[in-house]
Amino acid sequence: MIVSQYVYFAPSSKWVSAAEIAARLGLEPDEIVVRGSCLASPARPASHRWKITCRKPGLTVEEQINRIVDRLFDHAERIGELAVELDNVDGEPGASVLQVVRVFEHPDGEEEDLTGPVEGLEKLAGQHQLLGWHVDARVLEFLRLTRAALDVDEYAYG
Repeated sequence: MIVSQYVYFAPSSKWVSAAEIAARLGLEPDEIVVRGSCLASPARPASHRWKITCRKPGLTVEEQINRIVDRLFDHAERIGELAVELDNVDGEPGASVLQVVRVFEHPDGEEEDLTGPVEGLEKLAGQHQLLGWHVDARVLEFLRLTRAALDVDEYAYG
């Protein structure tokens, strides 16, 4: 099995640009998404996004999430306040998300490591080292403070 995965945190809005979100937060994003940059009508992407990402290979989802939370935790309350404002501007909830994306059998993904035992146990195919993760109390507090949803998408490549 081959697994490719990444995590990002993103406030988003239909009407407030990623540049304005950056200015309001006083933080530069790793990536931005511009509403309607692929298709004007209907707008695709559907909203502007300011994104902090972790795409480092070899890390579990848990480790990727923790890297993002470590970068943003000190700004969480301010992000949460902005999320409330963006929800009000857009007229609907959901301005803030912690997104996990995992793609199985992606050619750029990581092969399953079947070399050597782990803690004396034999490794079997289908027990990829990147599978399995959890969120701890600090991550849950970050989600609460930023008013973020946790969204997990898993896809099969092809």
